[in-house]
Amino acid sequence: MSDYLVRGMSMDGFVKVAAIRSTELVQRGASIHKTTPNATAAFGRALTAASMMGNMQKVENGSMTLQIRGGGPIGTITVVSDAVGNVRGCVTEANVPLAEKYPGKLDVGATVGTDGTLTVIRDLQMKEPYIGSVQLVSGEIGDDVTAYFVQSEQVPTACALGVLVDRDHSVKVAGGYLIQLLPGAPDEIIDKLEAGIQRAGAVTPMLEQGMTPEDILGQVCGDLGVVFMETVPVAYKCYCSRDRVEQALISLGREELGDIVRDGKAFPVECQFCDTVYTFTPEDIQALLKKI
Repeated sequence: MSDYLVRGMSMDGFVKVAAIRSTELVQRGASIHKTTPNATAAFGRALTAASMMGNMQKVENGSMTLQIRGGGPIGTITVVSDAVGNVRGCVTEANVPLAEKYPGKLDVGATVGTDGTLTVIRDLQMKEPYIGSVQLVSGEIGDDVTAYFVQSEQVPTACALGVLVDRDHSVKVAGGYLIQLLPGAPDEIIDKLEAGIQRAGAVTPMLEQGMTPEDILGQVCGDLGVVFMETVPVAYKCYCSRDRVEQALISLGREELGDIVRDGKAFPVECQFCDTVYTFTPEDIQALLKKI
């Protein structure tokens, strides 16, 4: 089964929902950055959350950046989503030591840390991006995304994320859901959702049982019912290109590019988000100098 995201509404129109299967895109990110299990779990949760948040924007050519700095051993997690939900990202430290809450349960909070912030940058194709930032609650990322929506956007939200890393360090399953109350939702709707969230439990066991994003939302929403409005495939997708790298090199200026030419060696540039390496010869750099 390939990764995909579903978006919908409760049948009464008071609840907005989204859920995702993100196993392959998390595995792709982990493979590119060669993350150890704890880093894979933290990075994977961030990729999963960013995909759902980016898809919610619905601004053509817009993007959403999720940045988490918690003071933990992983350093900074940076993830970018397009308007569909395709994501890419990087971490400061991929080789994070093993930390478990108990045998078999990775401690994501300890990996991320809690002494820092979660920041969301929304590029809505306007003059200035929208930037919102909140203090981290637990470093578990799902709790922190929930806190962001409540504090920064004043939207009552429930976010649950799960990444299960197998014994061989591959990603066995990954996914999550995002549920938001719309204005005017009565208290009984809130009570039903809270009961549904408790009944459903953690995301990872549901994914392990083979439940789809639709199944998970059905379990959480219960008799509220869900009308699915959109189903889209999502992937780990980088938008780097040689042209973009050339523009970045030009921004270094004449002096630094001149030093590269005088060095007389090929100059490799690796994309921070994917495993693509762009190699520039001294002649290529000389051509860029002519453009300047």
